[in-house]
Amino acid sequence: EEQLVESGGGMVQPGGSLRLSCKASGFNFSGRDMSWVRQAPGKGPEWVSTVNSGGSPTVADSVKDRFTTSRDNAKNTLYLQMNSLKPEDTVLYYCVRVGRPILRGEGTQVTVSS
Repeated sequence: EEQLVESGGGMVQPGGSLRLSCKASGFNFSGRDMSWVRQAPGKGPEWVSTVNSGGSPTVADSVKDRFTTSRDNAKNTLYLQMNSLKPEDTVLYYCVRVGRPILRGEGTQVTVSS
């Protein structure tokens, strides 16, 4: 079964950091581009970052000064390092396998609050 499972979310104070992980199974992870997407309740999804199969990252302009992404193909895991977190980063983050067929995880909630 193809699956993506996120972890690492939680509550953090403004200015804090979190590292999200996305564990993949059931498919050739190393051969696929992978993305992070976030979504607030009642709003559409917002693309955050992509790491291509070669390991090259691309991060949205809105967060690129604070977020970095990487992958470890030996561990079938995608990462999102988030620094200097702000209250507006409080949303659900999920990972997505780029391309067809669509595959996404259930997500991990990040809450930034004092």
